[in-house]
Amino acid sequence: MTTQKKKRKRDIEKNYPVKQFVKKLRRLADCIEQGRKFQIQVAGERISIPATAIINIEHERSDSAEEIEFQLKWLLEKK
Repeated sequence: MTTQKKKRKRDIEKNYPVKQFVKKLRRLADCIEQGRKFQIQVAGERISIPATAIINIEHERSDSAEEIEFQLKWLLEKK
């Protein structure tokens, strides 16, 4: 029986050059369209997003800035 190491909570933002960001978006779009999981590495951690992830777009506005977030959310499997 394998023991899974508990992952620490995490909340980071990672900036990417435009070409690298576009490449990641294209890979993501292809996986969504084909119903496949998507894998990405962010700040040194590999993340696997299941094909069943919920996809939404969030818009935030304040007096000094606006923000659009493309979000993918999924539940973690209980071990």
